[in-house]
Amino acid sequence: MEQIIATVRGLDGALVLIPEPGGDFPELAWGDAFFYYAPAGRIPKNAQPYGTIVTKNYPDDAASDLDSPGRWRVNVNVDRATFQELTGEEPRGISRPRDYAATDTVMPHPVYGALGWISVVNPAERRTDTVVHLLRSAHEAARLRFARRHEPGPAR
Repeated sequence: MEQIIATVRGLDGALVLIPEPGGDFPELAWGDAFFYYAPAGRIPKNAQPYGTIVTKNYPDDAASDLDSPGRWRVNVNVDRATFQELTGEEPRGISRPRDYAATDTVMPHPVYGALGWISVVNPAERRTDTVVHLLRSAHEAARLRFARRHEPGPAR
């Protein structure tokens, strides 16, 4: 997990947010990591993270069994073609049952798969490089969205 966080921190314009006790974030988020493209170093107002690492079950998201010791999950927002390549399905057409608790396996996110999110529980030797590649691609996509939103308008 630390290797993945360090890799994202090294990307130009990356903001890695890891809420801790005593901060402005709810206790449920403490210890999880949220990845943004934020060249100013502040959480973007109108953008979701492009990737996360979660270390525990959430009330609506327990299929990965993250409350068991040593378990965590990387989640990455990917484009439709990448989602299809990785899962064999369309994001909005997920139909095959999956073992969302399986480790080192790329699969649709158990809750947000239909929105183009993939997940990997405890990425290890087989999937760490894939996860890092996906996070770099998601970071670049977030950078391009940021650049489009901040392009100067036409001169008047």
